[in-house]
Amino acid sequence: MCGIAGMWLDGPGTPHGAELLLRMTDAIAYRGPDGSGAWWDRPAGVGLGHRRLAIIDLSEEGRQPMTSASGRYVLVYNGEIYNYQAVREKLGPGHTYRGHSDTEVMLAAIEAWGLERAVGEFAGMFACALWDREQRRLSLFRDRFGKKPLYYALRDRRLYFGSELKALTQVEGLCRDIDRDALAAFLEFNYVPTPASIYQGVHKLRPGTILHLARDARGEFTRTEQEYWSARRAFAAARERRFTGTLEVATEQLESLLRLATAERMVSDVPLGAFLSGGLDSSTVVALMQAQSGARIRTFSIGFLEDQYNEAVYAADVARHIGTDHTEMYVRAEDALAVVPLLPSMFDEPFADCSQIPTYLVSKLARRHVTVALSGDGGDEIFCGYNRYLWWTKFHRLMRGLPLWSRRAMAGGVTAVPPSAIDRMVSALSPLVPKLRSLRTPGDKLHKIAALLRADSPQRLYLNLMNQWHGARGIVVGSEGRDFAGDLFHAADSDPQYIEAMMQHDVENYLPDDILAKVDRASMAVSLEARCPLLDHRVAEFAASLPLQFKLNQGRSKLILRRIAYKYVPQSLLERPKTGFGVPIDSWLRGPLRDWAESLLSRERLQREGFFDPRPIRECWEQHLSGHRQWQYRIWGILMFQSWLEEQRRQAGERVRAA
Repeated sequence: MCGIAGMWLDGPGTPHGAELLLRMTDAIAYRGPDGSGAWWDRPAGVGLGHRRLAIIDLSEEGRQPMTSASGRYVLVYNGEIYNYQAVREKLGPGHTYRGHSDTEVMLAAIEAWGLERAVGEFAGMFACALWDREQRRLSLFRDRFGKKPLYYALRDRRLYFGSELKALTQVEGLCRDIDRDALAAFLEFNYVPTPASIYQGVHKLRPGTILHLARDARGEFTRTEQEYWSARRAFAAARERRFTGTLEVATEQLESLLRLATAERMVSDVPLGAFLSGGLDSSTVVALMQAQSGARIRTFSIGFLEDQYNEAVYAADVARHIGTDHTEMYVRAEDALAVVPLLPSMFDEPFADCSQIPTYLVSKLARRHVTVALSGDGGDEIFCGYNRYLWWTKFHRLMRGLPLWSRRAMAGGVTAVPPSAIDRMVSALSPLVPKLRSLRTPGDKLHKIAALLRADSPQRLYLNLMNQWHGARGIVVGSEGRDFAGDLFHAADSDPQYIEAMMQHDVENYLPDDILAKVDRASMAVSLEARCPLLDHRVAEFAASLPLQFKLNQGRSKLILRRIAYKYVPQSLLERPKTGFGVPIDSWLRGPLRDWAESLLSRERLQREGFFDPRPIRECWEQHLSGHRQWQYRIWGILMFQSWLEEQRRQAGERVRAA
């Protein structure tokens, strides 16, 4: 796990270029605190920089940038190739290795097979830059699911790239103009969707993609983008060869794949552990780790004093049963709130999944003891775990049974009653209907359901379930309304096909841009490597081949994964309602964060900065403060952009003063 940066100038490399490359890698030094390196092809103007977090082969032989045995290729990369030992065996004799790093095996495979075949053999997480000295070609490539980030920009016949935007902001004038369409998409989804970034002219490389760059006779860049893997293609192919065996046989085969994926991710020359929330996904990963380890696995969880957000008690029960060496830390509100000022710099571009706070805290806890931690991320997307799949199914049936005009009339009837009035009615009825006592903010929930009733298509229903700000394009001044969603359901004509299309869309979008970006930035901020066994592409492709009822059956999600987990952990420890990895942002915004939020959301400030129409933002803020509505997720998105913008201006001032 590391950080990379580099450039391809429009002339020979100079001392100024070397100084810039050093600044770019220093800006992401926390991604690789164990060393740094740089390599130049000065006549071509190509510079490759690296920050190292040593995991495999801690010796000098594992340092990057690394040159292939023939001298043709030079590689910098961020990540791990988990099956590098199997690839090395497949390469066979005739290859000379200086050490035992996966980087050397990657280069040997590229020399033997070519880049396109070699990358298809790799099982891992990676973002790489490969310079071909013979063909004078630079190739940027990224892993299948987008676990590792890679930004790039072409400007004035120059290329710049890096693991994070921080590296590119070192280039004077490059990260300057905010992409207002990307900002509108951020308000809708809580992340900036690939291939956009928050800045115009700066892009994220798509997962599963190789970008080849060369220069023509005039010195202009030629670009070829090659998709070596995509969820759409891979999952379609898996469904064409649909698994036809029994659930019992499928469970055995899946467990075998998961054990292999877990074992490969346990290879490390530094201390290793795992995150454990006590939920199904992380418990399955930890159980498979412990079953294949001769020593007790280190596990880590954090707890909150607020019962509705606290999963530490469940994690402790699971850890006791499996027999791990468990460490937990209960977080006070002030501990979590102290993370908020760190978020704009940590996440590098606006990011508003508020589980970023506990993810950082558990990463920080784990890093005190280990350098690598396995996680259960990916289980919801691969095994149909999100509640929105169930909600979509229920509302789609309603859509088919009732015409749009009647559903809109129902929605109008619901929204005509203020949420506070609905809350009072539910409270009055709760002595007669005990189940109502557990409902929190029922009026707010009914108003959100009303938005679903207004959906005029299956795609709009799904987007309404996903989006935080409906109509965000009208809130961002200057947004032209670029569509980032695409056609989700172009080939679906039944409920199972619709659900599989949603899962695929989540793998292609929500997973890399939200879940994996969150884990990468939070863990890398403390120099911790996070690995995800459930996101092995062999596991995902097998899961895609399974009939949907093996994953979602009579309202129960992740059926086949549960069958594996129950072999190691009693069902009673895992069967409970699904909860998110969250924090009480709603009450914090009305309490200890209120003054901070008010300063960022003032009408005068919003008007002066010119990015947002202040009116709808102020309405949401005032409704939230009064308790009339629960708008914490909408507001959090605005706050994360505002605080990010403030941080960028501070850093720009520091760069100017340093110059």
